[in-house]
Amino acid sequence: MDHFLAVQAFNRVAETGSFVKAAAQMNLHPNVMTKLIQALEAHLRVKLLNRTTRRVTLTSEGAVYHERMRRVVDQWLEVESEIGLAQADPRGRIRVDMGTTIAALLVIPALPAFHARYPHVQIDIGASDRTADLASEAIDCVIRGGDLPDSTLIARQLGYLPFVTCATPAYLAARAPLAHPSQLDAEHTLVRYFFPGSGRHARLAFTRGDEQVTVEGNYVVAANDSNALLAAGAAGLGVLHTPRFMAQHLIDAGTLVPVLHDWTVAPNRLSVVYMPNRHLSVRVRAFVEWLVELFGAHPHVLH
Repeated sequence: MDHFLAVQAFNRVAETGSFVKAAAQMNLHPNVMTKLIQALEAHLRVKLLNRTTRRVTLTSEGAVYHERMRRVVDQWLEVESEIGLAQADPRGRIRVDMGTTIAALLVIPALPAFHARYPHVQIDIGASDRTADLASEAIDCVIRGGDLPDSTLIARQLGYLPFVTCATPAYLAARAPLAHPSQLDAEHTLVRYFFPGSGRHARLAFTRGDEQVTVEGNYVVAANDSNALLAAGAAGLGVLHTPRFMAQHLIDAGTLVPVLHDWTVAPNRLSVVYMPNRHLSVRVRAFVEWLVELFGAHPHVLH
């Protein structure tokens, strides 16, 4: 038995709750995973997992073993990575997840520079506005905006994305002058964003000095994708509130005009996130550090 491989296999099954998912993450056949776990249990002379046709759970002994061996494996791999860093030649594939506009407008245009620096790293990008599950989907890291409700994740801050409120000249010409955010609940319409999964509509909290106004927003169109939201605003379907980096090219072209200049909305915090119990390989570390460098130099990212 490859004892180290067996322990890694056990840890993955414990984290995913599935032999099939764990096998896919380790590029092993499920039968191999089963044999590794069986050999490990025989070696320890204790049952680590309870298996049924529907689920896999840890025994009390398995929970203790997982907690201890997870740290051991992480430290083992950490040492190997630090030694490997001296070679300065990361190789292999990484899986990352991010929003569609962040991918299209910020990250992908800069990837030639990353590839020139690390020519042997392949990047699989999952681009969508949904919240991906790092553990079950075998994702190495994600770029996320806003506060992180899952406190078990580790986050490296990339910066803050400032917002802009804008509309087409034709839209503004057809309605009363927009001077106060409260008008978005009555005289004007707002292109609204709703969150994938929950369907909850985003609320806007505007501030001017000591005055604060929270807006629900009267609307005719809402979208759960940032590109669709931008398209709706550019089509004149309402006032658009979006990160400035998304709308700047349309503002420069005169397609959109900024409004409510005296009012601000708190910028959106942006982070690159990964699991605390997932070892960061040399290639993933290289990508994370490159992201920190990229966003640190971007003109539309605040720090």
